[in-house]
Amino acid sequence: MKFRTILALIAVGFAATVAQAQNRGDDTLLEMAQAFRQGNKARLSQLLPLARGHVLEPWAAYWELRARLDTASTQEVQDFLGRYAGTYQEDRLRNDWLLLLGQRRDWTTFADEHPRFRMNDDGQVRCYAALVRHLVEGPAAPPTLADEVRRIWFAQRGDDDACTLAASRFLTETSGRNRMSTADAWRKARLAMEANRPKMVAAAVELASAEAMPLLAELNASPARFLTSRATASSRVRRELIGLALIRMATTDPDNAAALLESKWGPQLKLEERNWIWGVLGRQAAQKLDDDALALYAKVTRDSDLTDDMLAWKARAALRAGRTPQWPTLTAAIDAMSDEARRDPAWQYWKARALLAGGHEAQRAEAQKLLEALASPTRGFYEMLALEELGQRVTPPARPAPPTAEEKEAARQDPSLARGLYAIALGLRGEGVREWNYGTNLARPGGMADRELLAAAQVACEREVWDRCINTSERTKGEVDIEQRFPLPFREQVVRRSLDINLDPAFVYGLIRQESRFVMDARSSVGASGLMQVMPATARWTARKLGLNGFRVEQLADRDTNIAIGTGYLKLVLDDFSNSMALAAAAYNAGPGRPRNWRNGPVMEAAAWAENVPFGETRDYVKKVLANTTLYAAVLTGQPQSLKARLGMVGPRDMALPEPNRDLP
Repeated sequence: MKFRTILALIAVGFAATVAQAQNRGDDTLLEMAQAFRQGNKARLSQLLPLARGHVLEPWAAYWELRARLDTASTQEVQDFLGRYAGTYQEDRLRNDWLLLLGQRRDWTTFADEHPRFRMNDDGQVRCYAALVRHLVEGPAAPPTLADEVRRIWFAQRGDDDACTLAASRFLTETSGRNRMSTADAWRKARLAMEANRPKMVAAAVELASAEAMPLLAELNASPARFLTSRATASSRVRRELIGLALIRMATTDPDNAAALLESKWGPQLKLEERNWIWGVLGRQAAQKLDDDALALYAKVTRDSDLTDDMLAWKARAALRAGRTPQWPTLTAAIDAMSDEARRDPAWQYWKARALLAGGHEAQRAEAQKLLEALASPTRGFYEMLALEELGQRVTPPARPAPPTAEEKEAARQDPSLARGLYAIALGLRGEGVREWNYGTNLARPGGMADRELLAAAQVACEREVWDRCINTSERTKGEVDIEQRFPLPFREQVVRRSLDINLDPAFVYGLIRQESRFVMDARSSVGASGLMQVMPATARWTARKLGLNGFRVEQLADRDTNIAIGTGYLKLVLDDFSNSMALAAAAYNAGPGRPRNWRNGPVMEAAAWAENVPFGETRDYVKKVLANTTLYAAVLTGQPQSLKARLGMVGPRDMALPEPNRDLP
């Protein structure tokens, strides 16, 4: 045998050995991921040595230590942080460690470790950090600490040791500007009662007045009995408890709550307390698309007493008032919002529309400024509508210079991006996405620059990891690559299938981009699967309608089958809603029954109708699908497009049309 042949055989054998070793390593990582989900500490410790040297070793080590973090020594934690310095896993474990230190009240170790926390994306850690700074610096601490705790505490939706503890200290141990008050605790109790979080209500009430806890127990047992058994609201505590009872009743019996507020309790409450509860009732009615919503809001004498959420629903109710919205009411609601809320594109756009409706030159000039600041063909729904208000259509911007070979190679060599892609390819999508996002967004302050983002997105595109391609490209500020942000995977199959059934391919692409980001094996928490996120029962029904004999739900994992079923169902939904894309998108997301009810009421612009969709997820979905569709139409046709034309008007079903298909799932 010739020497070169021997060398070749050795090389092949070595490569095969390396591949086998890597495969065994992959199997180890997958087994460890499963053991971590199951909380199997012993199996994780047993497998960790086998994962040494694997590209995903930081994940293996993280799972093993995280599973037993409550019993690990400080030295073990420090050894991990040192060994994996600079990685996502190092900072994620630091996050977990800081939370544990806070729960243990180990403020000395917390104060030492917290400055090294890079991501700083955990509200509870921020509350602990504010508390530690207060404890360390005392009166010299900046007055913004209490504001930070207040903001995070009010926004928290779940039970939370950190912010509740910090609030209690700022309530009792500080003075002057850097403190919180019992008014803050009562406000937190109201917010928690509105969100139906009884434990959070109890924690806030105990901070405000520990003596009120027995009365709170009575209130929780029966709000109606509590309200009817009390004769007067003779103190701040009693007034607040009456308010909490009315808020609780508003969610189940709003008419009775309104009657009690009007007749018995309103005169005994302070103006701010009264306005808040009328705001709760107004929002409840607006979310139900009730015509009485504005009448309830009209009982509020000072909009500044309402939360941003209440004001948003007041603005939506004003939009829903008819073909011509109640512009002055809408303007007043927007003007009363916080600065942060007013910056929302929705309220910038509708404020501009209200100003244009006013007709005065000064109002038109202000509207022009708002629209010019908002308008964009690529940033979103209201940005596109603003562009059209300025007389322009949606056209894709010119592409920037493509990433150079050097720029793409730098992206490939980035350790976090490499681990992210490897994890995704291995089936550990959640871990891969978090790793990738860390590399692009959080590894250094401000994240990657535009050119780096474009290169990273291109690497993901070339690997057909479409969700990372899109999301990464969307982060650029000055350079927009439309082919990255709005890619066209499976173009032949999607376009051919869409045209075969007289469906706009841009609508299909707009929906897929929102549903799955073109992830073939995407699966939702409720069981929807594949590119078009079809539910099993919907798939079976649609398959029968399309004559797909022998269909099995497992076939949804097949790309072409998923496209066939998804587009088939979308076409049936679109036909059922008389070609209204807004209604069809809502039906695809929330089922057809809900938008059939939501459309009842005045005829209005579909943009105003979409803003009034009661479900936040569906409201966001409809706007994003229609914006996606408009941009995809511009890409596919090469012609300027109109989002307004696609939206049209929405109102009750034309009774001259055939009855809706009640079997449509």
